[in-house]
Amino acid sequence: MKLGILKTDTVRPEWSPRFGEYPDMFIALLSRVDPTLEFVVYDAEAGELPDSIDEVDAFLITGSKSSVYEDKPWIHQLKTFVARLHEAKKKLVGICFGHQLVADALGGKTEKYQGGWGVGLHRHRFAATPGWHDGGSEALDILVSHQDQVMRTAPGTQVLAGSDFCKNAVCQIDEHILTFQGHPEFVPEYSREIMEFRRELIGETAYTAGVASLTGGEPQGERVARWILAFLRG
Repeated sequence: MKLGILKTDTVRPEWSPRFGEYPDMFIALLSRVDPTLEFVVYDAEAGELPDSIDEVDAFLITGSKSSVYEDKPWIHQLKTFVARLHEAKKKLVGICFGHQLVADALGGKTEKYQGGWGVGLHRHRFAATPGWHDGGSEALDILVSHQDQVMRTAPGTQVLAGSDFCKNAVCQIDEHILTFQGHPEFVPEYSREIMEFRRELIGETAYTAGVASLTGGEPQGERVARWILAFLRG
């Protein structure tokens, strides 16, 4: 399977030697689950999108420090591209910013959450068990970093998992779109770096809880990677 990664942000230069760019994180994660995967990276933030949606078998939209409601040409272009994928029922996975952008592009609404920032390790619980789920625990422990949230889902969306902090955390549209608010590609060390860098922005209460959460559980990134591949092949 060939996966097209739509890159929507750049890792800070002091972090990229240790953690790589966002596509690198996804390539490393997904390749641990299936070493036969092929990848093509498109720099969507720089306006690069494929000429044909059939250049690859499926697409994944990365996270970003940008907000989907910002008036940036590349964001408008990416929303148009998502609508095109949806119309063709092309397989698509959205992560964090990608999760929010899919909702906005297809008629939902993303806004800043009045409850503030979600950072560190959060637990999302499944209310429904889709076919790609492994049948294990309905609890998903995943690293998060966001203040924006999908406040209204797009028409036809099934909300599969959420929490008191984030109601719409895992969403699916038909059999071709799957999105996660959390970051399966993050590792705790990278999550900590982001929290340290944004400490003043996210506030001391969220920062303290977020840092403490990193020692309170194990992020299930590879579990999500297995789910993503099961969904894409389903």
